[in-house]
This record gives sequence, C-alpha cells and structure tokens, in this order.
Amino acid sequence: MSGHSKWAQIKRQKGVADSRRGQLFTRLSREIVAAVRQGGANPEANFRLRLAVQKARDNNMPLEGIERAIKRGAGETEVASLAEAIYEGYGPGGAAILLEVMTDNRNRTTSEIRNVFSRGGGSLGESGCVSWLFEAKGVITVEAVDAEELALYVIDAGAEDIKVIDGSLEIHTKPEDLEGLRRALEERKLAPVSAEVLMVPKSVLMLDEKAALQTLRLMDKLEELDDVQRVFTNADFPDEALEKYRSQG
Repeated sequence: MSGHSKWAQIKRQKGVADSRRGQLFTRLSREIVAAVRQGGANPEANFRLRLAVQKARDNNMPLEGIERAIKRGAGETEVASLAEAIYEGYGPGGAAILLEVMTDNRNRTTSEIRNVFSRGGGSLGESGCVSWLFEAKGVITVEAVDAEELALYVIDAGAEDIKVIDGSLEIHTKPEDLEGLRRALEERKLAPVSAEVLMVPKSVLMLDEKAALQTLRLMDKLEELDDVQRVFTNADFPDEALEKYRSQG
C-alpha cells in the first residue's frame, strides 16, 4: 500500500475532510473549472469532467455549486485565471513528494510551498526531479465485507492490481478503465469510498519513525495551502508512526 494511500485512509478515519469542507469544495470547484476548460462543458464527452463531477457528488458538494463551477469553466461567469502546475520536492528522510497545484499567482504559490517544505524539514526541488517515480492510475477504494471474494470479481472486471487492507480494497486500474470499473462495482450495490485518477509511486521508500512523522506532518501542511489540490508521496510509513499520527488531533 503506497504512502499516500495510508495517509489518505487515516485522514478519512480522522474526519479531516469534514473539518475542512469549505476548502474541499473550493478544490473540487477548481478541478471542475479546469476540466471544462480542457475538454468542454459536456460530461458525456469529457472524461475528466465526469470524474470531477462524480468526486464532487461523492463528497456531498451541493448541485448548485457543481453547476456554478461548470459555468465558470465555460466562461459564462467571471473567474480568476487559474493555471495548473506540478511542484516536486523531498521530505524528511528523502521521500519524494509531488504536488498538483492550481494557482492564479505562480510566484506567491512557489514562495508558500518552498516555505512549508523548509519549515517541515524538506526541500522544494527542480521540475522533473521526482515525477518520474510516479505514474497515473485509476484508484478505487471500497469497504467490503468479503474483500477476497470481491477481489476476484474486480480482476475479471479489469483491475490491474488489488490490495486488501483491514477489510477494504484498494483497486488500481488504467485511468481510462476507471469509470467502467466503478460502474461494475455499483452494479453489485457497492458504493466506492473514493474513485479518482491519482499519481501512484512505482516503488516506495520505507522511513524510520521520526522521518515518517515529520513527512506526515509536512504533507498535512502542504495540503492546507489554498493553491494545493493534492499531495502524493512514495514514502511508506511504519505502523508505529501511523498509530501516533492517527492519535493526533
């Protein structure tokens, strides 16, 4: 299980998304705007927009908010000029960290990200320094009663890789197969906890407990930045560090 997956799973358990719901809705809106600008306002013809809208629905974003974001992306209402960017760096212990960003001021964003890296014991790197360690994958998380039986089903439905974790499944597939696999799960009356295209590390780096806790806190601080959409890492965390992190706040 990749470091990002462990981190994301514990954050769900801690209810962090709920406590930052306003920030979450802003990020979801930005993703919808970017998707519309890239591929148009028709979800049927725009795969990225379908995923963005579905993620917004999964997180209980109001329908009117989704519709407003689509209109902004289509230029029907005024919106700040947002640009997508990737930032790369290293965390304590040398783990790779990859950030997906949407910003209307690249200089401000770069300064904020560099400051958080520095304060957190990491460093902001040059473009391309760690991105080669990641690849885009469709990732679906399902809470399953009989995970092993479900694993056989999703393999037949097109899954590339499956991990059984504490009674849940993390399913990896090609980005273009994500929607079809999600529908296959819903046909079995299984609503995924999440289904999205993520940057998955090709290999992981196990950290010691001290570096692991520092990296987890650094990722938290980076994700709190308004312009940061998502944070990924190739770090793997020992159970002791995860338990300490889980018990915080």
